[in-house]
Amino acid sequence: MGEVIRDVLEIAKKIKNMEIRGAGKIARSAAYALQLQAEKSKAQTSDELWDELKRAARILYETRPTAVSLPNALRYVMHRGKIAYSSGVDLEQLRFVVINAAKEFAYNSEKAVERIGEFGAKRIEDGDVIMTHCHSKAAISVMKTAFEQGKDIKVIVTETRPKWQGKITARELADHGIPVIYVVDSAARHYMKMTDKVVMGADSITVNGAVINKIGTALIALAAKEHRVWTMIAAETYKFHPETMLGQLVEIEMRDPTEVIPEEELKTWPKNIEVWNPAFDVTPPEYVDVIITERGIIPPYAAIDILREEFGWALKYTEPWED
Repeated sequence: MGEVIRDVLEIAKKIKNMEIRGAGKIARSAAYALQLQAEKSKAQTSDELWDELKRAARILYETRPTAVSLPNALRYVMHRGKIAYSSGVDLEQLRFVVINAAKEFAYNSEKAVERIGEFGAKRIEDGDVIMTHCHSKAAISVMKTAFEQGKDIKVIVTETRPKWQGKITARELADHGIPVIYVVDSAARHYMKMTDKVVMGADSITVNGAVINKIGTALIALAAKEHRVWTMIAAETYKFHPETMLGQLVEIEMRDPTEVIPEEELKTWPKNIEVWNPAFDVTPPEYVDVIITERGIIPPYAAIDILREEFGWALKYTEPWED
């Protein structure tokens, strides 16, 4: 029996520890890990390689429970690998199929971000002040594209505690020449009165159009609705959650308390204080005006159509790394 290579284990560790962050980057990294497993495997038969790939996929799958982009990336690569393996291909043919499926996923992912930018920028007007939260390549693509079209925009970026992803977003936008206002999370409602649009990303989107994204997203969307400010969610179609079509609930990942309170300080706190650190929250579909995908702009209630078209096949089979 072959081994899961060290590269896969290192990528899995970085995903779990949030050294690799952002749903899109996580998905591409997972696909790349399977590519590396196929490229570097010392398997002697297609049976051995397929066994290694399944074990690698299971390790990657267990790293982050909320971001559906990760299992959808694994499904994309492994489903194609499974079809090839089941047809009786030899070792090198299976290796070729998996490597190319991983590369294809990464290419499609990058192109999706570009298309989202093109579609979303059409909804941005000259002079808009945009509020965003966390760090989303898809959301940033909308703002960058609008700016490149010559639109005079300014972006309010929330810090996004406790991992400070807002700092990454602020710097990326500023490096592109876009004026940025950086604020603490709790100031979002205060500055909503000067905001024209809210543009945020998503880690997962459910069958009813609810959005699972970084903690704090729901409060910003609520404040936007109160102020009659449009909330636009930028998300690739592989962030839509197929299991929610079967009634499965999305698990909200709980992170380590030491991300909120330093470990040494936490040791001095009274034992009857609990520190809760959810990584995500759920924004109801009624707080979302549109979802911007690479296939176009849709209302939240159309999420089920995307899921049927993109992932209907996935509901007919067990996960390709489980059987």
